[in-house]
Amino acid sequence: MPGNTPTGATPNRGWWRGAAIYQVYLRSFADGNGDGTGDLAGLRARLPYLSELGVDAIWLNPWYPSPMADGGYDVADYRNIEPVFGTLAEAEKLIEEAHDLGIRTIIDVVPNHGSDQTAWFQEALAAGPGSEARERFWFRPGVGDGPPNGWQSIFGGPAWTQVPDGEWYLHLFAPEQPDFNWTNPDVRQEFLDVLRFWFDRGVDGIRIDSAAVLVKDLDSVEESYTDHDGVHEVYREWRRIADEYGQRVLIGEVWLPDQERFALYLRGDEMHTAFNFAFLSSAWEPDALRDVIDLTLATHVPIDAPATWVLSNHDVTRPPTRYGRADTSFSHDDRKHGVPYDLELGTRRARAAALLAMALPGSVYVYQGEELGLWEVEDIPDDMREDPIWARSGHTDPGRDGCRVPLPWSGDAPPFGFGTGGSWLPQPAAWNTMTVEAEEHDPESMLSLYRRALAVRRERLGDGTMAWLPTEAGGTGDGVLAFTRESGIICVVNLSPEPVRLPPHTSVLLTSGPLDGDLLPTDTAAWLSS
Repeated sequence: MPGNTPTGATPNRGWWRGAAIYQVYLRSFADGNGDGTGDLAGLRARLPYLSELGVDAIWLNPWYPSPMADGGYDVADYRNIEPVFGTLAEAEKLIEEAHDLGIRTIIDVVPNHGSDQTAWFQEALAAGPGSEARERFWFRPGVGDGPPNGWQSIFGGPAWTQVPDGEWYLHLFAPEQPDFNWTNPDVRQEFLDVLRFWFDRGVDGIRIDSAAVLVKDLDSVEESYTDHDGVHEVYREWRRIADEYGQRVLIGEVWLPDQERFALYLRGDEMHTAFNFAFLSSAWEPDALRDVIDLTLATHVPIDAPATWVLSNHDVTRPPTRYGRADTSFSHDDRKHGVPYDLELGTRRARAAALLAMALPGSVYVYQGEELGLWEVEDIPDDMREDPIWARSGHTDPGRDGCRVPLPWSGDAPPFGFGTGGSWLPQPAAWNTMTVEAEEHDPESMLSLYRRALAVRRERLGDGTMAWLPTEAGGTGDGVLAFTRESGIICVVNLSPEPVRLPPHTSVLLTSGPLDGDLLPTDTAAWLSS
């Protein structure tokens, strides 16, 4: 296809190995028809913005027909488009228009569960106990007056819901998201057909949601649904389909603490790559960051799988908020909602973190609004919260809506050019200085930093290798991370409390903040030519 090829991503190696991929949360990106919800028309109109930003691909969260019990992750039809977002014909045009700009398209496929409104699930409800239709899901009789076991939903509350005939069905997430039974051949064939459907329409990659939880052991006393060996048979089948089409990528959402088990998903006949949640979750501390970088490369390099570097997404606290807190790590168990933070400090660290992530070997993901420096919106009125975590936790966990607030594009007041009909979640009035319009001509803005960094990255970074600089060369040690890339770029990040002298170099390419002569201030990163 026409377009840009990141450094090191030769055709036989895979374009994804060094790509910069922009995550589009479609509902919150741009509203093209004025109904307050982002859609395909809005995205198509903003493709030139993404081209100018300098990304190689876009990844879209689920765009399928859905009752929206979980922001579209409760899919009702895997072969169509949610009418609020547009039509299948518009999706095909988007893929074509993005290709014309050199931008590839990755879509979400949700294999663990569907919507309770799917034809399959409605058929299963009507068919009754013991039916073949119910074998596509996990229907079981209860124990006594209760569910089959004590498993709890990832979203809070029981993982089982009872139907009128007395049986119970499993849902690891919301009750509106019944889990598929992946021992059933109908389920396996259905998703192979879904992959072909979208690859036939020009989709370049599939992001696999909750990839490690498809296979369950319901007889286990423990909650036994993560990382069973049987899941690898599924992805070997998927890989054979992807390989038939050539240059199609499978990307896993795999949350696993065991790196050896994680690496199994990246074997040559399974997924091409997977999200690096250890890096995303790491505290802004030099030892923690170096350890996770070393561990990532030690996991990926021996199996020739490209690493990924991610700072944020639609499920996690935005970087300026997280990095502005005393505890800068991230955990789904405690998003630290309401914990005070220093926005100026957090933004300074977020700028440095962006240069760190983009300098590392592999692919990098940018979540929409990250390039504007948007902070987490924590004061959404309770009656406007839509994340099921809010309801399922008994209103104790506010959930993920704060990172899903629609983007500000222009103007001085909400909805900031998002559309003509307001926005489905309220935008802070203080975002008047954070719009694309306000930032695009400001050379010191976050947007300008991202544009410059992505341009340099495309030419000189991406796939490849790195080497830490020794301490005596002005490298790692005493709170400083410094490494070289084979293109001759040196990345230096100062996480110490005092300014540090830059290592020997011929020129300064880019910095996340102003230098102090030849000194790099704290919480600042620099790209240098060696």
